[in-house]
Order: sequence, then C-alpha cells, then structure tokens
Amino acid sequence: MWLTEPRNAHSPLAGLKVLELARVLAGPFCGQILADLGADVIKVESPEGDGTRQWGPPWVEREDGSREAAYYHACNRGKRSIIADFRDAADLAQVRDLAASADVVIENFKTGSLAKFGLDYPGLSASNERLVYCSITGFGQTGPRAHEAGYDFVVQGMSGFMSLTGEPEGVPVKMGISISDLSTGVWSANAIQAALLMRERTGRGQHIDMALMDCSVGLLANQATYHFASGENPPRMGNAHAQVAPYGVFPTSDGHVILAPANDGLFRKLMRMLGRSDLTEDARFATNGGRTEHATDLDAAIAAESATWTKADLLQACHDHGIPAGPINRLDEVFSDPQVVERGLKVDLGGLASVRSPFTFSEAELALDRPSPMLGEDQPD
Repeated sequence: MWLTEPRNAHSPLAGLKVLELARVLAGPFCGQILADLGADVIKVESPEGDGTRQWGPPWVEREDGSREAAYYHACNRGKRSIIADFRDAADLAQVRDLAASADVVIENFKTGSLAKFGLDYPGLSASNERLVYCSITGFGQTGPRAHEAGYDFVVQGMSGFMSLTGEPEGVPVKMGISISDLSTGVWSANAIQAALLMRERTGRGQHIDMALMDCSVGLLANQATYHFASGENPPRMGNAHAQVAPYGVFPTSDGHVILAPANDGLFRKLMRMLGRSDLTEDARFATNGGRTEHATDLDAAIAAESATWTKADLLQACHDHGIPAGPINRLDEVFSDPQVVERGLKVDLGGLASVRSPFTFSEAELALDRPSPMLGEDQPD
C-alpha cells in the first residue's frame, strides 16, 4: 500500500517509505519533517487514534464537520493514516508487511515494549536489512532511566534548561514551546538522513537511539562550555546575556524592543543614535568585558533614552543605522510580518493552516500536498 509514484518527484526524499509508529510530539514531528521533504509517511494509529487528536481546545474543524485538536495538526501534515491493534494478528501482520518494504521506521514506545510484538529493530531488520529504525524515548535504550517514560516538562528540568531560564531572582521557568520534544524530532530527522546516506555505502540499515534527555543536553552548547571552562553554573539572566552587553529588552514609550549591539562598533553606533556618545568615552564601557561587568548601569542609561522613543521609530532608526534590533511579536504579528509572509512559513492545506518546515532549496521543493490525515483515512479495503 505504499504509493506507487512519489508524492512530489522534485522533493529531496521523493520515494522514501517511512512507517511511523509514534504518537504525541517528538516522533510525529520527525515524521512530519520527512513528509515535508517528500517521503511517503504512513502513520500507524491505535483504534483510539493519536492522543493529540483530543488535546483541545482549540479545535480545527474539517469541511465534513469532523474535528481534531489544533495540537494534532502541528505535527502530522503530509502523512497517511491507518489503524492497527498490535494485539490483533491480522493488524500486526499488516504492520510487519509494511515494515518489510519500508526504508525507515520511527517509533517512540517505551524501551523494549515493541519486542513482544516483533516490531523492535531485531524483529523487523531480520527481513529488511536495509531498514533504518529510529527509536525515540525519554532517556534512550541504555542507562539507569532507560525504561522510564519521558515527558518534555520533566526533561526541560533535568537537562538544565530551566536552571538557565527565568529572571535571576525568580523561579526556574520552562520554555513556551515543547523544546525537548521538538528538538528531538529535528535531531532524529537529521540522524535518519545520515543513516540513509551511510546505507548507500554499506548496503545496510541500522538502529538509531534518540533520547529527549540527550537531545536537550546537546543544545546546552555555550552554556555547557561556560560550565566546563569555569567550573561554575551559569546563572539565570532573564533577558540579559552573560557574555555580551548591552544585549536585552529595553522600554519605549509604547512597548518594548530588543537591542543587540553585540560588538564595539555596533555599541558606538547605538550610542550615537541615542545621543549618548559620551558613554563610549566612559572607561567602564570601553570593552565588552567592561560593559558586561557594569551592565546594570549601562542598561539603565540606555533605557532612559529608549523610553523617549516610540517602538516604531526606534526600530526604524536601528534599521537605518544597521543596529540589530527587533520587536517582541505576538503570534498574530509573527504571521503578518512581511518577512514571514514572503518566506511562506504559514501553509494552508485543505483549509487547515500550519507552519511549514523551514527548508528552501535551489533545486528541490517541499511536498506540501495534503493536510494531517483523519484517523484511518488510508485504511486498505
């Protein structure tokens, strides 16, 4: 029941066959990335369906009057859906048949739980040695937490994200998106494509072990090296930056803006624009190190000036002078921003709006040809 013709012959992954045994966010988000890139993704759902179909409000109503939660549509565009109960012999046989001719399987069941159905990597690769099999779990296939369920909020705390997010004197704060789930989906899509390239050399697939915890720790980047180099824990900085100043949120007469003059030249430009060139002569602010050390005093001086401007005028002046700056947009402002509109980041498929994967190719195009599937929409007769 794989597609006989690619969804879009001009897409990078045209003809790739992906079987998705995943639900909620990390696994489905990975599957959606591959679907946007042109893969034929068959989503296998339980008779009750992916739980996110019911994670509303808000709800998205289809033309036929049926509806699912908006959350579901964030990570299931471009796929087909079939229903399978793994406890049913006929359903299980159908899933195994699909896996036998698949290029990729994505699954996010608890570690080891698919083995009893023969749907784990050893069980499926025995009849398909070219299979790239990606397991997505909270903590990976090994280690003392391997058999624990993983939840984005918990992993945000465990990975160090929340120790870095929030005001210095406030409580630790999670991010406003499910960053651990979403980043795992992105890392996983990258790993799958790397394994597919390796398969071209070796002729064999392999098992990919992806964990929310690993992927979150992997994003610590400069905060991790701060800790490794200093032996200290990076502090929560709110909107400030531990290594660059001025760099943060500043008031205007009608709102707030972000100012990010991240080097000496940009700092001098900003001071001239604000009429405070005298600050560039202050020994405390002569270098980035000094500005960071005395950031409280410097920020207060800049805030006193920025507060006399309107948001629009300050941002326009920064643009004219080549100073990095921007507004703090609500989502309605994001999707009406001329840059976002020009880049086509909002897509509408069958009356269902979503955000496209942010790839732009010179010699390829995304396969944006169908909305998220209804439950069992592609069930064979």
